Amino acid sequence: MVSFLVCAGAICAPALAQVTDPGVRHAATDGGPPLPLPGLIPVEMQFFQDGLARFTTVEVVSGAINNATSNQGNGLGPRFNSNQCSSCHAQPYVGGSSPAANPLFSVVNAEGAGNQMPWFEAQNGPVREARFIQSGGVPDGGVHNLFVVTGRTDVSSNCNIAQPVFTPAGNPVTGQGGNSNVIFRIPTPTLGAGLIEAIPDSVILVNQQSNTGAKQQFGIRGHANSIQGGNVNIAAIANRSANDGTVTRFGWKAQNKSLLMFAGEAYNVEMGISNQLFPQERDETPACQGGNATPNDTSNFPNPALPYTATSVLSDIEAFADFMRMLAPPQPAPPTASTQNGSAVFAAIGCALCHTPVLTTGSAIASGSYLSQSAALSNQQVALFSDLLLHHMGSGLSDGITQGAAGPDEFRTAPLWGVGQRVFFLHDGRTSNLIQAIQDHASSGSEANQVVQNFLNLGPQAQQDLINFLRSL
Repeated sequence: MVSFLVCAGAICAPALAQVTDPGVRHAATDGGPPLPLPGLIPVEMQFFQDGLARFTTVEVVSGAINNATSNQGNGLGPRFNSNQCSSCHAQPYVGGSSPAANPLFSVVNAEGAGNQMPWFEAQNGPVREARFIQSGGVPDGGVHNLFVVTGRTDVSSNCNIAQPVFTPAGNPVTGQGGNSNVIFRIPTPTLGAGLIEAIPDSVILVNQQSNTGAKQQFGIRGHANSIQGGNVNIAAIANRSANDGTVTRFGWKAQNKSLLMFAGEAYNVEMGISNQLFPQERDETPACQGGNATPNDTSNFPNPALPYTATSVLSDIEAFADFMRMLAPPQPAPPTASTQNGSAVFAAIGCALCHTPVLTTGSAIASGSYLSQSAALSNQQVALFSDLLLHHMGSGLSDGITQGAAGPDEFRTAPLWGVGQRVFFLHDGRTSNLIQAIQDHASSGSEANQVVQNFLNLGPQAQQDLINFLRSL
């Protein structure tokens, strides 16, 4: 049972009601194979399955390259956070979010590595990525990898690079109370990501302009990441790519435009595997490269002596993007009287002004054809519960990091589909309790303050119905 006492700016409410988070919602699909989008044609399924195989591959520093399949398994590190895409994206199945049991405990000393587990990685806590707010007295914001390849059997004994220092330590489960220069991010789920990618900019921008009166009343604004002269004549409202002016939409601060960019960045930043989007090693210490040329991951030009298929020509990052693009969205639970009332409450108190229930995709191609749109991706209703815009979340959630036009306290509205099956919440995984997550939305400068106040003003049953609704998603 949780009681509220919230004081944040204008919010200061007594303990108004008792409400319980029922916890992670389980389904028959938990732990099973990832589900593809309904309606994929056979060639799309071929690319989906190829991407899944690579998404679950355990990467190593060096090994034999097979141009008939891919160049997986080569180039891990020298600095990395994990050795497998699916280790971090595993809840409730491959492609999801951080699992209940932290998988990094099987990674830290794999192949004989001499790494020490950082204080903020707990057995029962989320996978956390670490960023430094400053380095050497100047703004940093970049990822500082948890582990190094030093001591591994697949790298030279002359490799002697050291892990970063993250101390002093705080609470390992919440990640709070330690080194104030270190902030954390947990994995974002990729289920249904292709549908999010297929939403036109115009749909996002028109939605931002909707319900303006109610949004102003609640103090809700929202904008895109960087402001460019894009192809839609609605400026200064969405997180925009600095390259082409289009709306970016992936990542905690909507910093990435596409699933290919998301995959390329993660391969290099999280696993240290350079690729054609990010061709340089993040640590170029020669003895720690495992004899691999850069970029580690490239398109695989066919070896005439070996058989090959259309999928085997792809680089790993292209295959990762295909897999994520064709993942089915999370499936909600059947409605009940409580969750139906909770849905109405969700809209009435203002949650839906940022967590937009439904947006619609345009005409999109999955993979396998450059001529025909994918029926599985095109003109689909996407029940993501997000406007994909940036909002000020206040001093309580501020991470001190600026990415593009996303300031220190600004975050993309997190899609809520699948939230009922997630274990950890907020950008740093500080809580596993949905009620606490709602409470943490309120602090000085947050656009959610009035909505949180509205929640606190509800009666006990309405509060419980809202929580039950969220757990049904």
